[in-house]
Amino acid sequence: MVIGTTILQLNGYKAFIPSAFPPKGLLDFPQATLAKAAMAERLLGKLDGITHILPDVDFFLNMFRIKDATSSAQIEGTRATMMDALEMNAGLHVRDTDADDILFYINALNYGTDRLKQFPFSLRFIKELHGELMTGARSSHFADPGEYRRSQNWIGGTTLQNAAFVPPPVEEMNRALGDLEKFIHDKNLVPVLQAGLIHAQFETIHPFLDGNGRTGRLLITLFLYERAVLEKPVLFLSSYFKQHQQLYYDKLNAYHDGRVNEWIDFYLDGVISIAQEGIEISKKITALREADMGRIQSLGKREATSGVRFLQELFKDPITSNGKAATTMQLSRVGAVKLIDRFVNMGILHLRDDTVKYGKTFAYGRYIDIFNG
Repeated sequence: MVIGTTILQLNGYKAFIPSAFPPKGLLDFPQATLAKAAMAERLLGKLDGITHILPDVDFFLNMFRIKDATSSAQIEGTRATMMDALEMNAGLHVRDTDADDILFYINALNYGTDRLKQFPFSLRFIKELHGELMTGARSSHFADPGEYRRSQNWIGGTTLQNAAFVPPPVEEMNRALGDLEKFIHDKNLVPVLQAGLIHAQFETIHPFLDGNGRTGRLLITLFLYERAVLEKPVLFLSSYFKQHQQLYYDKLNAYHDGRVNEWIDFYLDGVISIAQEGIEISKKITALREADMGRIQSLGKREATSGVRFLQELFKDPITSNGKAATTMQLSRVGAVKLIDRFVNMGILHLRDDTVKYGKTFAYGRYIDIFNG
């Protein structure tokens, strides 16, 4: 199958020129792949269903988003960790890291989820998503946020001549994007397979100067959300792609070379793996919440009432401090100290660094560990 052809350009470099999309035979998947796609969609339905029975599901989704955003940013070279992002998200981060890249990804995901409630998944939507992802981010000085590129880019290497991959020139890029948009609007395809092909074709076209990888990974979840395969954006594949990063690149290159089924099989393995992981995480969250609620309910009525509210906040932001607790819970400084002390004594919170005298921070460690496991 021919996805495209590498052609020598007038300026002396070779660029990948996509074929008309979708090429003939692209959707003729073998039976084994179709069976795997059916399993993936079944597990997505199970994951989507189990998240609906989670109490405070939007709080838990915040942690899923941070985990995915961290992995997606790390694929692109961001050094910040999930803990860095949690600190910055909680307004407690003071060290100079690139954790803001992670928060920009989360903001873009949240923007995309809200935008799709009244706007179609389209090329314009993708531009808006990129704008949210890159505007103001550290890595955005040459990214031209929210605009498709007007010049040639490349992947790997130091010049167009020694690049590992050169996407299509601008004119061919615009033609390929038009084909991709028509493909996006085709409602007769299996959505989970369609999402995988959209990601691979988008990365092949590479229509932005920067941020293509992060944008493309967002598209998978948001497309499945738009197609109502997911009622909540709960499929986060970046951790799977980060865990198998070189294989991820190899399979995308296989796609360029026309070995589409190699990419699709890898992608579907990721969907299945992450859906199963999400189901297990949801079960562990439920068990942890029940155990810690039991501890809190053993307190007096007044303490239990404030404790339940505080635990809900910790499920959203599992890093806290006396000052943050005072603001969140609308307590005096003394009241916040007492509340945190109770949670430490119950084994729910722990002091992160006992050498710090001022500005102490506390972590809901067992909850964070569920996502880091």
